[in-house]
Amino acid sequence: MASIWVGHRGTVRDYPDFSPSVDAEAIQKAIRGIGTDEKMLISILTERSNAQRQLIVKEYQAAYGKGAGTNEDALIEILTTRTSRQMKDISQAYYTVYKKSLGDDISSETSGDFRKALLTLADGRRDESLKVDEHLAKQDAQILYKAGENRWGTDEDKFTEILCLRSFPQLKLTFDEYRNISQKDIVDSIKGELSGHFEDLLLAIVNCVRNTPAFLAERLHRALKGIGTDEFTLNRIMVSRSEIDLLDIRTEFKKHYGYSLYSAIKSDTSGDYEITLLKICGGDD
Repeated sequence: MASIWVGHRGTVRDYPDFSPSVDAEAIQKAIRGIGTDEKMLISILTERSNAQRQLIVKEYQAAYGKGAGTNEDALIEILTTRTSRQMKDISQAYYTVYKKSLGDDISSETSGDFRKALLTLADGRRDESLKVDEHLAKQDAQILYKAGENRWGTDEDKFTEILCLRSFPQLKLTFDEYRNISQKDIVDSIKGELSGHFEDLLLAIVNCVRNTPAFLAERLHRALKGIGTDEFTLNRIMVSRSEIDLLDIRTEFKKHYGYSLYSAIKSDTSGDYEITLLKICGGDD
């Protein structure tokens, strides 16, 4: 599991001799000139790290004066794939931009067990130790079994507590123990016991525990296939993972679908948007 958070498996790195004010001015000129200078925009936005792009955004907003929307799918993906440290940074950035807490907005926009689980994840309290406790795994597996398969009705709080707070390596072992106890995979139990967005969220956690790059490859595949392209999802994953594990996502994409992420982007997008995404993708497989 360590490889997901540690090391460098991304395609984008810090740009040397970086100046946010110079880049912000270059972007403004590229946009405001007669016709947009797409080459300049692509060059700047694909060759700067995320931290550098955020500084450009700050400079740009201060100098020239921007907005976004969200949905349950995006919430699930972001809250299940970010580390505790990243969640704390996201919450802080959210407050800086919107002058209200992420927790308050989650509370007003969602409800029930889904809301409880999202709030737990947004708190950034997941254990991130790489050590596993076999006794705790057996205990948690038993609790999950009693909370779902082995009772009338489901104790959703127990699922939230364990799946949203235990470390990924710990959960991996817990799911193995769960199979030993119940003779069922945790995925089948979640599908049988739960429903709606809460079910989607817990299934996403299980998939991330087992293989985060594969989970994100599947999201990209969904965004690219069918009529129309889900650009919101495509942009978010490509950009947010470009410095973390996009190389691993590319590998999983090829393994699961038989063709490369690069070729999928090439056939589903066009023009400067295609050029930008292919540059972030970092190569064909």
